Amino acid sequence: MADTPKKTAEAPAGAIAERKEFDPAVEECYARLEEKVRASSIHMDMARIRAAFELAAEAHEGQKRKDGSPYVTHVVAAAEITAEMGLDEDSIVSALLHDVIEDTNVTHEQIREKFGESVAGIVEGVTKLTRVNFTSREDEQMENMRKMLMAMCNDIRVILIKLADRLHNMRTMDYQTPEKQRIKSLETMQIYAPIAHRLGMQRIKWELEDLSLYYLDPIGYQAIMADVDSRREKLENFMGEMEVKIRARLDEWGIPCSINSRIKHIYSIYRKMYTQKLDMKEIFDLCALRIIVDDISQCYNVLGQIHDMFKPVPGRFKDYISTPKPNGYQSLHTTVIGSEGIPFEVQIRTWDMHRVSEYGIAAHWKYKSGSAGVAAGDEEKFAWVRRLLESQQNSDAQDFFSDLHVDMFADEVFVFSPKGDVINMPAGATPIDFAYSIHSAVGNSMVGAKVNGRITPFDHVLQNGDIVEIITSKGATGPSRDWLKIAKSGSARTKIKQWFKKERREENIVQGREAFESELRHAGLNVADVTPAILEPLLKRLSLPTADDLYAAIGYGGVTAVKTVNRIKEEVSKAQRAAAQKTALDRLNEAADRRGERDAKKRPHSIQGVLVEGLDNCLIKFARCCTPVPGDDIVGFITRGYGVSVHRTDCKNHITGRLDPDGSGRWINVSWADDVNDSYVTTLKLNSRDRSGLVMDIATVLNSLNARVRSLSARDVGVGMATANLTLEVKNLEELNAIIARLETVQGVSEVVRTGA
Repeated sequence: MADTPKKTAEAPAGAIAERKEFDPAVEECYARLEEKVRASSIHMDMARIRAAFELAAEAHEGQKRKDGSPYVTHVVAAAEITAEMGLDEDSIVSALLHDVIEDTNVTHEQIREKFGESVAGIVEGVTKLTRVNFTSREDEQMENMRKMLMAMCNDIRVILIKLADRLHNMRTMDYQTPEKQRIKSLETMQIYAPIAHRLGMQRIKWELEDLSLYYLDPIGYQAIMADVDSRREKLENFMGEMEVKIRARLDEWGIPCSINSRIKHIYSIYRKMYTQKLDMKEIFDLCALRIIVDDISQCYNVLGQIHDMFKPVPGRFKDYISTPKPNGYQSLHTTVIGSEGIPFEVQIRTWDMHRVSEYGIAAHWKYKSGSAGVAAGDEEKFAWVRRLLESQQNSDAQDFFSDLHVDMFADEVFVFSPKGDVINMPAGATPIDFAYSIHSAVGNSMVGAKVNGRITPFDHVLQNGDIVEIITSKGATGPSRDWLKIAKSGSARTKIKQWFKKERREENIVQGREAFESELRHAGLNVADVTPAILEPLLKRLSLPTADDLYAAIGYGGVTAVKTVNRIKEEVSKAQRAAAQKTALDRLNEAADRRGERDAKKRPHSIQGVLVEGLDNCLIKFARCCTPVPGDDIVGFITRGYGVSVHRTDCKNHITGRLDPDGSGRWINVSWADDVNDSYVTTLKLNSRDRSGLVMDIATVLNSLNARVRSLSARDVGVGMATANLTLEVKNLEELNAIIARLETVQGVSEVVRTGA
């Protein structure tokens, strides 16, 4: 989206009479795009693409990006990425115009008249992905993801252009504020990278992940980059030697091939190091050779030659040709030990497989001129999109994202049905997940399971190659509520919840009410506190008509009692604060009336929300040693030349300062004003077990709370532990305590403390 207000622009009509010229920097960007388009194997009408560029340049004239460059350079760059994907002419034109409806006065009708219904529909689709406001960040992200999934069903090009748009934005994120960098990077990691992964677009996925990690954990990113750079020359020389040896062997056997090498991308190393607690030396696929041949039989011939030349590492062979990944990825993977005892991975694939591995769905998505839609036989490629949409229709925002990441982005295991059909499941899946992946009716009537011919419990974790048989009975009473804790996949849990929602409403209401009231008591609230004024906004937010529907939803697991009560607690606190403020204001007004106008004027004025005893209009600063916020007990210290420094009463400097004869007399009474509306900077320290994704999980929690974060950093302190330091702005102690409580639930976090206490 452009950074300046909308600009009126008229869509050009008719054929291009003469080529218009624009700023040299803009023309240079377009020249690169034109070169990419001409280099593609797809015939395109360059006059039509130029017309789209000129419309975009005129419409965005005067609009600038954060770095000061003309805004139109962004849409041209997005179109260039789209061309690199190998997409068609309509896609290039749509990429050039993808922001004009949102950021200028060019209309859908003007685009349709000039460039056709297909382009107008794609541009409108991209625009709709960002045109909604929400009350919470979680709800916004959930709805954005749902809209993207629906767009995939209608026209995949909408998502491909949105990925190109996000990739260029991430490449140019340096000019955004740290807050914007963090939010956009987290969103990219949670939404765009998983979509690129599920579409098989590995090159784009890798770049999005690396760019996001650069902003989310710059220390971790730089540490891995430095380690890789220190070993790069040695690794490149080693891979060069291996390439020469392998090429000579394959030439000897008459197998034509292309061989290239690569070093694992940064985020992939980061994720593997922290999830598996590995050192860089323990990552076997840090470097890899890719061998591309003409047909599948040659893939297996090459595999035999590689295993004859080098010693394979046991357990490191994967055949994704006979069992492709859900996103269509196919290759043979094996890890072998090269010279000097250095392990390296070899990937063997055909040219068709290589194109799919690089560009995923874009590699084989074909459009005929003037038509849109799915090519014959491609419908099943998007069945998973429809299944995700159907299974997540009534999910809570947090549950939606949790389930979606398992279904879209988790590691997979491949198991077999008794008939030999291959079923891919998320890693950690159980027979319950398998049963519901076949059909809801199979899961609901399941009474037992066999794995490899043996009866197993429902919580048995499936492994690659397992043969799974589900035992059903017509007399089955349906799933157990305990299954919700056992099932790994979001789709299985959703189907279980749907059964309880449909079959056990009265039971759900009773159990949900009990869980709700129990959680209320745990939170220190009474049922009487939940007035209609408190409950109605919550019901509206959850799209539930009555309190019984809320209890039923809690009963069948659609929403949790904890989250519901937390939201109610927030509303009760707001109402209590508003009532207390009104009472305090009324008392002040009454006192002012009694004392008269003159005395009322003598009331001390607050400075930055603080009242200082005996002083007015003095300089106030908040001590960095303890960073007090409204709600803390505070005390003031008269500094020499810098006004009054405000400390928490439990601050070490205050406690020791009271004992100092020279300074004890400079401590004075201060208090918070009743009308504090400012935000106050404070700091936290988190002690945690060192693990992968710690910073990202902390950032996710902060993002879900809409916390205003100034800085976030983490470091390894040895013995398997890490610390994270956080600076943020809060309104008061209540908000800070709520943030601390949520941070304490992050996996591995043992303690969250305010610094300076």
